[in-house]
Amino acid sequence: MTTTPAPTPSATPSATPSATPSATHATPYDVVVVGGSVAGLAAAVALARSLRSVLVVDAGHPRNAPAEGAHNVLGQEGVAPAELLARGRAEATAYGVTVLPGRATGATRTEEGFAVEVTGDAGRRYDVAGRRLLLATGLVDELPDVPGLREHWGREVVHCPFCHGYEVRGGRIVVLGTSPMAVHQTLMFAALSDDVTLVRDGMPQPEQQDLARLEALGVRLVEGPAVRLDERPGDGLDLVLASGERLPADAVPVQSRVVARSELFAQLGGELVDHPSGMARHVATELGGRTSVPGVFAAGSLAEPMAIVVASMASGVAVGGAVHLDLLLADADARAAGSGPR
Repeated sequence: MTTTPAPTPSATPSATPSATPSATHATPYDVVVVGGSVAGLAAAVALARSLRSVLVVDAGHPRNAPAEGAHNVLGQEGVAPAELLARGRAEATAYGVTVLPGRATGATRTEEGFAVEVTGDAGRRYDVAGRRLLLATGLVDELPDVPGLREHWGREVVHCPFCHGYEVRGGRIVVLGTSPMAVHQTLMFAALSDDVTLVRDGMPQPEQQDLARLEALGVRLVEGPAVRLDERPGDGLDLVLASGERLPADAVPVQSRVVARSELFAQLGGELVDHPSGMARHVATELGGRTSVPGVFAAGSLAEPMAIVVASMASGVAVGGAVHLDLLLADADARAAGSGPR
């Protein structure tokens, strides 16, 4: 494996947006952002607009890549996820942000901040450094172990009624109930269609009040388990049960369990926590995205697993602002003590 000098930050970031840094040197970036989806790019733009030098490491595998469109994005309703990120990268680089395609594989603390190892195209390795590290690496969805679910994930197999519900309104909706959240999810989808079935496949027995609600909304309850998801040529899907029954479906909501992409956080001594829903493990943060590891911040769904696209964007902007303030105060304190730049 060859080691390649990383892109280097501007000596003095310009207030005028530019596609590339105006000068290079060996000092660290102010901030290395790991994660090039909406939270990471939003943070990078916020930081660059405050004249911070920023490098974004982008592995190119956003969680919502299988989806046809991103919804509830005001002004960009239904935009394809890839197009949304392309626009975001263009905006970031216009402010002088460097975007480095690759996967961050290692992180260590240094005297000046953090050193991050990045594996890029063809196994080429880059070594980058930042005074602060902002993690926006997102989540991985763990689906129930039913053949066929993964192949249709993000299209016919969905999880969020706000993200995908409108597109399946009025259709045949078969909820695969594998967790305590199944009833909640089913009730939400029942507001969108009169043809909703809940398949009990490992979920707890619903409480009497929940059963009454499901019945009132016309939800059909069926005992599982499910054994596979088949395609119906030209007519949606069949969720096949162990009994042999085939349930025609236009959409199959599932309760995915999500786990943070946390390798770098763990290398720096951080630990994940369980989300109150019981459906996620994530990075706990304080106000402004501070984590338990000094100098490391987290934004987007890495910190809030239930965040949809716009919430992740907002998180990125807020955490970017907090990182800028953290650097500003550190520099002011150093200058006041006589050890910082004049």
